[in-house]
Amino acid sequence: MLGLSQEKLGEAVGLTFQQIQKYERGANRIGASRLYQLTRILDVPISFFFDDMPEDVKSGARRPPADLEDRPQVALEPDPMAKRETLELVRAYYRIANPKVRKRLFELAKSLAKASEGG
Repeated sequence: MLGLSQEKLGEAVGLTFQQIQKYERGANRIGASRLYQLTRILDVPISFFFDDMPEDVKSGARRPPADLEDRPQVALEPDPMAKRETLELVRAYYRIANPKVRKRLFELAKSLAKASEGG
């Protein structure tokens, strides 16, 4: 409508024309900040991009599918690999120069872990 090629639009937002094509076809989603950037370049209100949206979506009347409804949060166990103790243990392990001693320590750790699980 503005006589602006995909290549020129891509240059204006710092993308390739192929990326612009993917947005146009709906192959890639457009983030809010990129959408805002496009409104500035094209000099259109944000609502311009939502003109063809079904009324039930615009009004919020459409409900999400049952499997997407909010569910109670489940507490996650912290990742043991992100703990400082883990990092220190791994560094100390690899400072052991003798591979036989390192292997014996590894086997000992596995044995202790198994015993603490009751197995």
